[in-house]
Amino acid sequence: MLSFNKPLELPSQLEWKFAHEPELLGWTIRARDYNTVVANGMFAFMSVLIVFGAYSVYSMPAPGEGVLFRIVVAFCFYLIITCAVLSMTHQKVNFAYRISGSGVEYCVWKDFPEWALTFLKWLTGITAVIFLFIATIDPSFLLGALLGPGGMGLTYLSMAHSKNYREMHTRYHHYAFKWADFTQLAIASNREVVDLKYAITMEGDDFETRWSLNIFCRRKQKEKVAEIIRPYLSPDVPFIRAKVNVPLSTD
Repeated sequence: MLSFNKPLELPSQLEWKFAHEPELLGWTIRARDYNTVVANGMFAFMSVLIVFGAYSVYSMPAPGEGVLFRIVVAFCFYLIITCAVLSMTHQKVNFAYRISGSGVEYCVWKDFPEWALTFLKWLTGITAVIFLFIATIDPSFLLGALLGPGGMGLTYLSMAHSKNYREMHTRYHHYAFKWADFTQLAIASNREVVDLKYAITMEGDDFETRWSLNIFCRRKQKEKVAEIIRPYLSPDVPFIRAKVNVPLSTD
């Protein structure tokens, strides 16, 4: 009936449980599936520490180091550490949602970030060229050309060829909920999120699990999503507007 963007393209590892039913609504989105206030605060705090760290690198030169060498080293330190922290505090995950007559289901996946390897490879090469060029003016840069780009090159090789590292940054999950599972519908006032509380008994358990399903929406879409969902819920299910605290993980 409705489509917020291009047709859903799931990775081969995932498939819809209710694919045999007509789609009422479907969309894909990349979102930060954790508490962004905490993450942004951590990044701001770490940014201050990184600036002080870069200044310390600049202000405590080794014997024989020139001003230009210190500036380049401090800048490389700042750039590398900032990129590393940013990749941890601002990483996004792929989500695909599908609403049908039976309920809500979604797939979440995170492919290995090949772009990070490409960035690191180019950064290593560019840094090496810069150091070697400046070394023709100041021979002390030869040591920096070995230590700086050399260390980045080793990091690139370990990331590119480590199976455990790749598995740690890759995941594929599918979740499906029936309409009877939901106990509350809420439109978030602080994020583009529709929150559905649910109560289910997991397979193999003898107790009821209560948690929240955070449906990440594009800008100005959460009202439409809630409007589609509401008629399928039981009349006694509360419908509210409230601040939603997105959990640290959807798993």
